[in-house]
Amino acid sequence: MADRIPMTPSGYEKLEGELRRLKSVDRRAISQEIEIARAHGDISENAEFHAAKEKQSHIEGRIRIVEDKLARAQVIETGGNPPETVRFGVTVVLTDDDTGEKVQYTITGEDETNVSAGLISVTSPVARALLGKRVGDEVTVRVPKGNRSFEVLDLRFD
Repeated sequence: MADRIPMTPSGYEKLEGELRRLKSVDRRAISQEIEIARAHGDISENAEFHAAKEKQSHIEGRIRIVEDKLARAQVIETGGNPPETVRFGVTVVLTDDDTGEKVQYTITGEDETNVSAGLISVTSPVARALLGKRVGDEVTVRVPKGNRSFEVLDLRFD
């Protein structure tokens, strides 16, 4: 079996919801669009038909991707005792050594990432650098703009 994909229970539920929508809503809607376009006559030069078929291909491709991710999902429960080290599901509060700015990140699965909300993928460079660190540890992260240094201030489950 291919590599497992770590995700939180809410991330798994979100993917399940997307799969249900793709199969029950989007798939039906595109079938209707294809039938309407087909009714317009000659499909060899029918732009609506070709666009609908292309959209159908994208939907079917996304269904396969989501089904694969759900099949390989490793749902990791978060919570419990306060964490001692940075790991999947932990919210880490950092201070930027250069600016003194505080930042907060929660380590999540790839499909749950939302940087503006402070959710970063466990595979991101920042998360990889943070994994295993403890409160008080210094971390240097290579980012597109160069290296940034942080100090770990707090670890918790949200």
